[in-house]
Amino acid sequence: MKTTIEQNGNQYIARFSGRLDTAAAVQTTEDIRPLLQVANGEIVLDCAELEYISSSGLRIFLTIRKEAATHNSKVIVRNIAADIRQVFVMTGFISLFEIQ
Repeated sequence: MKTTIEQNGNQYIARFSGRLDTAAAVQTTEDIRPLLQVANGEIVLDCAELEYISSSGLRIFLTIRKEAATHNSKVIVRNIAADIRQVFVMTGFISLFEIQ
């Protein structure tokens, strides 16, 4: 699992590549730490290369959303594959995030 974050003005793009499972969650939690401090910005979670997401991965997305709300930031999830979209639908996450 690889997570990269880039900043373009007040927009932060986190790209996830690989399997966001329990084994990868600890490192990914550390990798996304800068996103938890974004104030009045836009956080884009780009899932174009995300192959799998477990409940641990969903928890990370939820943490980002929760912290963004406290800092008046917006979270957008982009480029999710059909099987990951299905996980979002089944868990109710589809209504928690703006999906593009």
